[in-house]
Amino acid sequence: QPSTVVHPWQGKRVAYFGDYITDPRNKAAKKKYWGLLADWLQIEPYVYGVSGRQWDDIPLQTDQLLKEHGQDVDAILIFCGTNDYNNGVPVGQWWDERVTQVEYGHGQPKQMVTRRQRTPSMDPTTFCGRINIAMDSLKRTFPTKQIVLLTPIHRADFHANEKNWQCDESYTNQCGEYLDVYIDAVKQAANIWAVPVIDWNALGGLYPLLDEQALYFNNADTDRLHPNDRGHERLARTLYYQLL
Repeated sequence: QPSTVVHPWQGKRVAYFGDYITDPRNKAAKKKYWGLLADWLQIEPYVYGVSGRQWDDIPLQTDQLLKEHGQDVDAILIFCGTNDYNNGVPVGQWWDERVTQVEYGHGQPKQMVTRRQRTPSMDPTTFCGRINIAMDSLKRTFPTKQIVLLTPIHRADFHANEKNWQCDESYTNQCGEYLDVYIDAVKQAANIWAVPVIDWNALGGLYPLLDEQALYFNNADTDRLHPNDRGHERLARTLYYQLL
């Protein structure tokens, strides 16, 4: 008889950081991906996503989690970045570099040598800087907790009103960057900060640029940015297997 697999995340307490797709007030789906994981795995969700937020809000969500639950949490999932793209946040760079002196000895007495040294860029006006600031805070605040990054998912047109009219990912944003650059940055952050990344963009299966895929989104004509119940279920199933 094959043994039944017990999911390692069964019954865990998981914080969810992010934007509108995570926000409990999101009206595009009655049950969000984290609600489905609660049903399937009895994961207790602590949800901090807020509509429209960007990576510079993640430290605030970190503070809120600490205030409300202290260290009584098992893992933190971060799904953020699509609003940084839409708001034209420059990608920036991961590192600030300088030439400096450091003590070094290898097979001979230590002495001062000249080396280049890099430190994480903490520029709050860039995407890389914002991720560095957030991850620095998270790694200090929750040093023993599992942190997982989720890439932004594909996005097509969102036409809320005359002042909120967003074009699809085939266009660059205000600073001339495609969405892919922001997705790639989240993947790079995994190596820089020693945290796993789940590539929802690739693995989630949602591709709203095709009319035939609009069935996963809120409204085929006006909102192919926010997944509906069906879309959230597909994303949740992806997470269920990836978290194994």
